[in-house]
Amino acid sequence: MAESGAAFFDLDRTLIGGSSAFYFGIAAWRNKLIPTGDLVSDAANAVTYKLFGATDERSEAVRDRILHAVEGAEQSELLALNEHIIPRILEQVRPESRGLIDMHHEAGRDCYILSASPVELVDPLARALGMEGGLGTVSEVQDGRYTGRLDGPFLYGEGKAEAIEKLATERGYDLRLSYSYSDSASDLPMMEMVGHPVAVNPDRPLESVAHQRGWPIVIFSRRTKQVVKLTTAAGGSAAAATATYLLGRRHGRIVSEAATARRLRLWR
Repeated sequence: MAESGAAFFDLDRTLIGGSSAFYFGIAAWRNKLIPTGDLVSDAANAVTYKLFGATDERSEAVRDRILHAVEGAEQSELLALNEHIIPRILEQVRPESRGLIDMHHEAGRDCYILSASPVELVDPLARALGMEGGLGTVSEVQDGRYTGRLDGPFLYGEGKAEAIEKLATERGYDLRLSYSYSDSASDLPMMEMVGHPVAVNPDRPLESVAHQRGWPIVIFSRRTKQVVKLTTAAGGSAAAATATYLLGRRHGRIVSEAATARRLRLWR
């Protein structure tokens, strides 16, 4: 059987507009896993992240706070939070993102979320979106309780690239035929692994790299008609990015079947 590609999605500021860790924080606070002061700090960080994106220091601080918050807690308690967290995050998923997932499935590609957020949140969220799975940061569990330590790589930067390489080996994906979507230059290791990287609402460093390398840049959820910025190697990549956006918008607009078929052919 011929190998097929897959599609890999960052979560925060890509599939959704803000930070998934904030929703985890609210649920953890309500269940007395974190104090009010930490929730206020997380809220401020979420606003900063939404406006300016991630930094290595900020992401590591969130990682450490989550590990500290769950230390000693039962894993079943954290899994139970999904009843409150996942519906809130699903409300934040961009319609264009749902369109992307649909398009890749129609083209025969499996879809995955890769996020620094806890795997206990990321994988159920991905499956709620009809995706094949979600890869997130894994915390060590002993006797059903969290130890406060990592059990594997932090799924950020190079950690995402390692996870994709392992998944591609296990599932037989051809990374040259695969797609990756992210807003942040921190995900360059993930994007450089695939044949079709796409920058979504990129931060300035990623936007600069995309222009230099001819990657398509897609702008979601902004009130402007110019949703795709053409790069130096526009051509087919820009056409594919345009199709991506237009298919994503079908959740908010009626798109003719003929037009949809034409766009899908760009991706096959």
